[in-house]
Amino acid sequence: MHREIISSPFTDDKVIHIKHKSGLEIYICEMKGFNGVQAQFCTKYGSIHRRFRTSPDEDFMTVPDGVAHFLEHKLFENEDCQVFELYAKTGANGNAATSYDRTYYDFYCTANYAESLKILLDFVQKPYFTKENVAKEQGIIAQEIKMSDDSPDWRIFENMLANMYHVHPVRIKIEGTAESIAEIDETLLYKCYNAFYDLNNMCLSIAGNVSADEVIAICDEYLAESSKNAPEVFMPCEPDEIVSPYVCEKLDIGEPLFSLGYKCRPFSSSDRAVKSVQASVTGCLLSDSSGRMCERLLSEGIINSSFSYEVFAGDGYFSLIFSGESEEPEKVRDAIIDEIDRISSEGIDEQQFSRIKKTAYGYYIRELNNVDAVADRMMNAFVDGIGPFDTMKALSELTPDDINRFTCSELKKDRLVLSVIERKCDK
Repeated sequence: MHREIISSPFTDDKVIHIKHKSGLEIYICEMKGFNGVQAQFCTKYGSIHRRFRTSPDEDFMTVPDGVAHFLEHKLFENEDCQVFELYAKTGANGNAATSYDRTYYDFYCTANYAESLKILLDFVQKPYFTKENVAKEQGIIAQEIKMSDDSPDWRIFENMLANMYHVHPVRIKIEGTAESIAEIDETLLYKCYNAFYDLNNMCLSIAGNVSADEVIAICDEYLAESSKNAPEVFMPCEPDEIVSPYVCEKLDIGEPLFSLGYKCRPFSSSDRAVKSVQASVTGCLLSDSSGRMCERLLSEGIINSSFSYEVFAGDGYFSLIFSGESEEPEKVRDAIIDEIDRISSEGIDEQQFSRIKKTAYGYYIRELNNVDAVADRMMNAFVDGIGPFDTMKALSELTPDDINRFTCSELKKDRLVLSVIERKCDK
């Protein structure tokens, strides 16, 4: 078992990183004096991992859309009882989530973290799939899919991705479709579980009032030996061009919505951390309410306080997205294009850059006093293949020239997709 201390070069914070004998990566942040504990058991298995093979396989297999999400649901049901019943006895709040590139199971508690950790490690390693419980879950997830299809926030985002990416599986719904989940059976679930829930493909992230020695002792007791057979995933070659620059759907909503996404080049793990910081600060600059573009759009009533940005990045995909409410989303698009053209020719305002960089740095520092945020940061670092403090380092080294280069090289107007949700009653 390999053990190391990872220290922040900017603060006194430390993370204990263990490569456990089972193959699991363990990240522990001992936060003495804090009341809560957040733990996350994560696998690098999400909706984009639909074509893969393990070492015994000669060929890649393609699975139906939605398997990773389906697996997340089924692991909470074991042969004896529901996992939530076990957490109720320890006082922990358990949950889970599947995204495009990961699935994780977590709990938060203020007491009895050791017993809750044992529950977490135990049930995730003990799948129980039968023909009957799979069929039951198909009906439950079909209803969940219908609910997300009726959600304006999900529809606008998924429509944007479908018009941004040609073949990358990020364009496909995380939950799959009613038709795709109908193809899932217990044999397929075990196949995918055995491939992706290999401990060499997973991590445990835990932060709060914990003892590292106690956490490791529990892991020694509860972690099964890994097969050392992490899967090889096939990702199709995605062209640089977008599918279509505009998509519109009508739903029953109060205010029209838009998402405006730039399709950037994908980046490898280490480069992605740096580029994500560059994209995030660029997004802050463009969505800054005191900046010249936003100030004008707000005064003219074209946008409101809902205007925001996000960086959406992973294996083979990277985009900077702006979203909000607007009756005139095309004017928002045109204003952003014009502002990026201006930045490309004149450069950014260095005083504004300095202020936003300091604000972002302060946000990262404040997160170090939040057990949820610290656990998230360690898990995200594992999935991205970087260190827990690498993002803060990239931010500290960021310069105005980095932003100028990023806007010029990545924010191309011919790689911009505008996704709009209009009111059904609109003509």
